[in-house]
Amino acid sequence: MKKILIINGHPNKASFNFGIAEAYKKGAIESGAEVKEIIIAQLNFNPNLQFGYRKIMELEPDLVEAWEKIIWGDHLVWIHPVWWGGLPAIMKGFIDRLFLPGQAFKYRENSVWWDKLLKGKTAHIITTLDQPGLYYRLMFGRPSVNQLKKSVLQFCGIKPVKVTYIGIIKTSDENQRKIWLNKVRWAGRKQS
Repeated sequence: MKKILIINGHPNKASFNFGIAEAYKKGAIESGAEVKEIIIAQLNFNPNLQFGYRKIMELEPDLVEAWEKIIWGDHLVWIHPVWWGGLPAIMKGFIDRLFLPGQAFKYRENSVWWDKLLKGKTAHIITTLDQPGLYYRLMFGRPSVNQLKKSVLQFCGIKPVKVTYIGIIKTSDENQRKIWLNKVRWAGRKQS
C-alpha cells in the first residue's frame, strides 16, 4: 500500500486549494493508498530561520510531527498557490525550518557535494495560478516550481517530481473547477 502525504501550503481554508487537496485525497483513498495530511497554516511554528544554518533552531512539536509524516510518506503531494511568482511565505518558512542539513541532506566534508537523504520518495506539485500554466513557464520561468522541485525536493533526493498547473483561477466558473477537481481526483487514484 502506497503512503501518500498531502502538504497544503495555502493559508486560507476557504481557498480552492483545499478542494484540490480533498479531491486528491479521495482519489488516493479510492485506490487503496494510506493518506496523511499536513496543513501548514494550522501548524504552530516560527517560520523564520533566524540563524540560517549557523545555529539550528529546535523544532516545535508541530514541526517534529510534520517531519515524521514526511519521512513516513512514499509520495509527497504539494498543493499551493503562486503569489508574486513564488510560494506563500508560510510554506517557504515551513521548508526553511524542516529541510535542514543532516535531516534532508548532508554536506560532505571539504566538498561542494552533498548526500541526498530523502531518496526513494516521489512528489507531485499541484499549483494554482491566475494565468495559464504555459504563460507562467515561458514568460516567468516558473520560479515557484523551480524552487520547490529543483532547489528543495530534487536537491534532497526526491524524484521524479511531477507538476500540474491549475488556472486561470480568478476567471474560472464552477463547471471549470469541477473539471479540475476530477482531474486531481484521477491523479490521486493513479497516485501520481
